[in-house]
Amino acid sequence: MTDSSRLLDGLTVLDFTRVLAGPYCTRLLADLGARVLKIERPGEGDETRRGYVQLEEGRLDQATYFVRINVGKESVGLDLGHPRGREVALDLARKADVAIENFVPGVAARLGIDHAALARVKPDIVYCSISGFGQTGPLRDSPAFHHIINAVSGIMHMEKQTSPTAPVSYLQAADVLAGTHAFGAILAALFRHGRTGRGAHLDVSMLETMIAAEDITYGAIINGGDAYPGPRAGMVVHTLPGGDFAMQTVGGPQLWPRLLQAMKRPDLEHDPRFATPLARRQNWPALLPIISEWLDTFGTRERAMDALRAARLPTAPVLSPAEVAAHPHLEARRAFPEVPHPTRGKVRVTAIPFHVDGAPTPPTAGAPYRIGEHTRHVLGGLLGYSAARIDELARAGAISVAG
Repeated sequence: MTDSSRLLDGLTVLDFTRVLAGPYCTRLLADLGARVLKIERPGEGDETRRGYVQLEEGRLDQATYFVRINVGKESVGLDLGHPRGREVALDLARKADVAIENFVPGVAARLGIDHAALARVKPDIVYCSISGFGQTGPLRDSPAFHHIINAVSGIMHMEKQTSPTAPVSYLQAADVLAGTHAFGAILAALFRHGRTGRGAHLDVSMLETMIAAEDITYGAIINGGDAYPGPRAGMVVHTLPGGDFAMQTVGGPQLWPRLLQAMKRPDLEHDPRFATPLARRQNWPALLPIISEWLDTFGTRERAMDALRAARLPTAPVLSPAEVAAHPHLEARRAFPEVPHPTRGKVRVTAIPFHVDGAPTPPTAGAPYRIGEHTRHVLGGLLGYSAARIDELARAGAISVAG
């Protein structure tokens, strides 16, 4: 797919974000063709540069975490704490269609890059703020990571299920959900901009994205019902020789009768404990052992899964990450594309999770190798700064210029 055919070709995004929620959003925009100008603090850059698994021996700024989330972006080294650095940021805003930040509320204003500041120089800019708790409310000033948001959201409590202690979640869901919601909100604001010419100020809350993602409990308790803490009735994880596998007996009205037919247990249909979906949910601790005993009769995971597939019951093996990375289905979907890297030649990253016009949308370029790698190109080409002016800004410490 050529750049000119990408959905967001011609869009310029000023990216003040760091770590995961904001960079995930701007990665989606970049893969769809937007020009993303990633503002990085001179000398430090995005914290994830120093993350897990360094791609290059002797460097501490080439973590796979950073590369995966920041492919296709241009790094501009800019000290927002420097008055002249803030002037450069405003010049960039004049050329941008979208600006996005994920600081704790109030920080962007102190740095002179909040919506009010950017709207003064670009009134129709689409400006998106991502934060843990939103830009308003008693918790607005609280710093947030997924672990903290997961606790406050009630999801951690529900994940406790029957355990005495709530678990630590592996997936950083609040960040990815917030980034995805921000992506959608930005595109909606751009659609309105196309109709009316109006800009927008978008406020995305990690906490509210977690609450919105929960499917049963909040709909119940805000309407007088009870919480549904789990375990999730109808969802089974079982172990047999050959490994763990999952199966599901809920999610569609046809699954329960298919299970009864496969188990050869028509008597359960009229058992008052299991006669209705609500009864099966309430009596799941009694139903699960019956299903598990039936699964044990197959002896191995593969035989059990073959029987479940034959009965048209959803099932899948529990795969390790290494098995997922090598899976032929994901290979066919080109889910782990290669991008260039200055010293490794090529590295693999995860793809954005959708295809366009029947084809995947691979990254447009590799990740920025060095902080400020594109500063000269962006300030000279986009803003028309002279080489002498760029050099003077670099000497003053307002910008960093790699190379």
